[in-house]
Amino acid sequence: MRKVIYLAAALLAALHQDFWFWDDRRLLFGFLPIGLAYHMAYSVAAGALWALAVVFAWPTHVEDFAAGPEDGRS
Repeated sequence: MRKVIYLAAALLAALHQDFWFWDDRRLLFGFLPIGLAYHMAYSVAAGALWALAVVFAWPTHVEDFAAGPEDGRS
């Protein structure tokens, strides 16, 4: 699952360069510029990806190491 998340992050990085909407003056719902709508959807996708990354790709071994031994000593 980590590889899928890494691939999705790379894909999102590439999709962030939305040069195809720079000169597009279309409006969605009669008031929302399509470039802004694209970035709204992009932000939701990025948030969902990071939520999945926290659940499936979080490096728990680093937290375990930082917590130290569980023998009661500080």
